[in-house]
Amino acid sequence: MAIARLHGGPLDGQLIPLEDPELDRLIVPYSETQVVYERKGSLENTGEGDGPTEAEFWFIEAQDDIDPYSDSPSDRR
Repeated sequence: MAIARLHGGPLDGQLIPLEDPELDRLIVPYSETQVVYERKGSLENTGEGDGPTEAEFWFIEAQDDIDPYSDSPSDRR
């Protein structure tokens, strides 16, 4: 199994399982929308005994506007 290390955007710093380490783009659900991350660089830790294979993915865009304050109590009226 491989892992995707996400950079930027709302999922910055998250690690998620990556079934296909050859993927160049991830579309990940986030709240009521989806966010897109694109792979940059080559795979790391591809040998035996050096941990899980890792791929670096960087935030590209969100399908809709992301409002981090949409669930705050002042927005509920």
